[in-house]
Amino acid sequence: MSTPSRTTPHDPAGAPGAADAPGTEVPAWSGTVLGYPRIGRRRETKRALEALWAGEADVAATERALARVRASTVRRLNDLGLRAHDASIPSASSAYDHVLDAAIALGAVPPRFADVVGADGRVDLAGLSTIARGRGADAPLEMTKWFDTNYHYLVPEIGPGTQFRFADDRSVREFSEHLADGFLTRPVLVGPVTFLLLSKAADGSPEGFAPIQRLDDLLPAYAELLAAHAAAGAAWVQLDEPALVSDSATAGVEDLPRLVASAYAALAAAPVRPKLLVAAPYGDLGALLAPLAASAVEGLAVDLVRGGAPAGPVPGLEGKTLVGGVVDGHNVWRADLAPALQRLQELRAVAGTVVAGTSTSLLHVPHDVEEETHLPERLRGWLAFADQKVAEVVLLGEALRRPGAGAAAVAASSAARADRLAAPGVVRPDVRERLARLGPQALHRGDYAVRRAAQEQALDLPLLPTTTIGSFPQTAEIRSARAARTAGRLGQREYEEFLRAEIDRVVALQEELDVDVVVHGEPERNDMVQYFAENLDGFAVTRHGWVQSYGSRCVRPPVLWGDVARPAPITVPWAAHAASRTSRPVKGMLTGPVTILAWSFVRDDQPLGETARQVALALRDEVADLEAAGIGVVQVDEPALRELLPLRRADQPDYLDWSVAAFRLATAGAADATQVHTHLCYSEFGEVIDAIDRLDADVTSIEAARSRMEVLPDIARAGFARGIGPGVYDIHSPRVPTREEVVELLRLAVASVPARQVWVNPDCGLKTRGYAETVPALRNLVAAAAQVRAELAAAATSGAGGAGEPVTAS
Repeated sequence: MSTPSRTTPHDPAGAPGAADAPGTEVPAWSGTVLGYPRIGRRRETKRALEALWAGEADVAATERALARVRASTVRRLNDLGLRAHDASIPSASSAYDHVLDAAIALGAVPPRFADVVGADGRVDLAGLSTIARGRGADAPLEMTKWFDTNYHYLVPEIGPGTQFRFADDRSVREFSEHLADGFLTRPVLVGPVTFLLLSKAADGSPEGFAPIQRLDDLLPAYAELLAAHAAAGAAWVQLDEPALVSDSATAGVEDLPRLVASAYAALAAAPVRPKLLVAAPYGDLGALLAPLAASAVEGLAVDLVRGGAPAGPVPGLEGKTLVGGVVDGHNVWRADLAPALQRLQELRAVAGTVVAGTSTSLLHVPHDVEEETHLPERLRGWLAFADQKVAEVVLLGEALRRPGAGAAAVAASSAARADRLAAPGVVRPDVRERLARLGPQALHRGDYAVRRAAQEQALDLPLLPTTTIGSFPQTAEIRSARAARTAGRLGQREYEEFLRAEIDRVVALQEELDVDVVVHGEPERNDMVQYFAENLDGFAVTRHGWVQSYGSRCVRPPVLWGDVARPAPITVPWAAHAASRTSRPVKGMLTGPVTILAWSFVRDDQPLGETARQVALALRDEVADLEAAGIGVVQVDEPALRELLPLRRADQPDYLDWSVAAFRLATAGAADATQVHTHLCYSEFGEVIDAIDRLDADVTSIEAARSRMEVLPDIARAGFARGIGPGVYDIHSPRVPTREEVVELLRLAVASVPARQVWVNPDCGLKTRGYAETVPALRNLVAAAAQVRAELAAAATSGAGGAGEPVTAS
């Protein structure tokens, strides 16, 4: 679908002049979306930011580039049927991260970055980038996953003395841009309760302090922000409160319903404000629906894909606009419009005005499936990306207003789902029969003590062995060669010769740096999930299906549409080539079954656990082939293990059971002497530490540098007895850690965990970094390991004790 050209706003309902007369009544919505992809149809946001960071563009030029993306987005949503003058078009852009935007707007900039705040309270793009990416000795804000998605947000640091104020009016300026262009949009902000629940206590905060304790102090700043939007002409503002559907985010908060009611009573009582739409995506509000419905806010948006509709009347809801999120914003399958429409119609019995909407923001899906012309037409007919989802919302809205409208489209959506379920490859008897034959022994390895002894003999590693997580920098030369191969300018033989030469270079570099366990660097992989999807049956991959992961980092999630099988070995030739170039142990690199599911758009016609078993069985075969090729260390990455954890505690045990079983199915066939590693990142490990232990990996590497080893007390309390590699090098920042920094982190590690268990590694793979950063960082990492190794040996000789005992190699 090409982008129509339009010079005037499209408003079929005819509300001319609304955008020019702030405070006048705007027409009721028929449909809306909670957000839209903000990276640009060709990743213009990414390119603009990276040009700024590279010194190729100044702040003014970058601002102009981002403004073009914002304007294009609003016009596109108007072209797709959202009206120009009723605030149904969200203004939900962000240069880097919407939580960081909220922190800056509210004056919650950490003191170490106080100098990037201008005299007027604003933070320009250069300053924003500094907070997000760090500089010199100033660490960036910690990064973690946004609920159960693959989006990462930056964690605000809030202390008892944080001075909240309406400091930066970027969101107001962006709203005004759209208004000047003829569009009355709906600004989207992180809600106050979620903002504080997702924040962390700033360094130096007293024991027991939690940022949510500052809610009453924060609300006046929100009231000022809302007043500024009202003064600029905003009719509605959307406040996103996804933390209210998450037991993890709200854990430990006393009397949460009262707190929510109090917060929204205060905001609703503000003397000057727009109408408020409180959105609760990613799950069910449960008991918190009642206080929000009883408040004086004008609208609520509820997730009806993962959550439920009210079973009966809810006091206060009868006077509100209720956005029913019946179109899935988190996956790419075409909606079955008939049951979606029925759910919306049923909501009319409990709400004042019912509006068709998406369950979440559409930032989690690509722009337009019609651009994927290489995909089979039948498969494209099953899919809906952001543009198609907007069209579904518009159609449902019209069907709500005019019974019978769009009847043909509603019938076509049901036919598309039926066609998908019946298509060849969706069900493969050979895959299902093989899984059915597996017995309980397929999930179990031998005793760990026996495995450890066999691995020590086979690998002969020093105390505090060093390694990396797997990938090395994806250079311009690698990307150019891959593009040339795809375009047919480079033959397959020449391409493979290039890859082998790159592996030779990476292996030689690791030997020169004295890294103990070597990796091949993954030059053949465009992405740690997409690469496997390209080599497994049951997947399809896109060419333009980019979604934002964090900052300027974008990924293309594959589409998992059918039963999964491995037609041939995938990683074996590259690992075997690396092993032929060194006498050091080489680590084979696989992506685990849960992460492949989490970072793909997964079929919704069977339980996730069953799909995970299919992927795990394919990986089990790959592990066996790596062993047969002489690879004695195999890493099966599961960075998304925590990501898919259900937001409601009652649903978590079943998930943890099948996710652990899938990992063990993939790895339990390995011999005792084969050392199985896994990697997890950006997770609240305390919530899943028991599950991590049940994975039964020989070595687990984890993100720990930004949080300065905060995870280690959880690991120590759990009595985790196998190898652990807490990351000592934050690869999501361009800064190079000094040897002294890494030494300090390692001292913290061995003070909590016996040194014989500790591995030394970066937080994550190195593909997003350049060699100018990677080489000195790894040099410092290896030197720090040697220093702490020597300190432990000296302490053992002198008889000093501590968590590092006993000082023996493992």
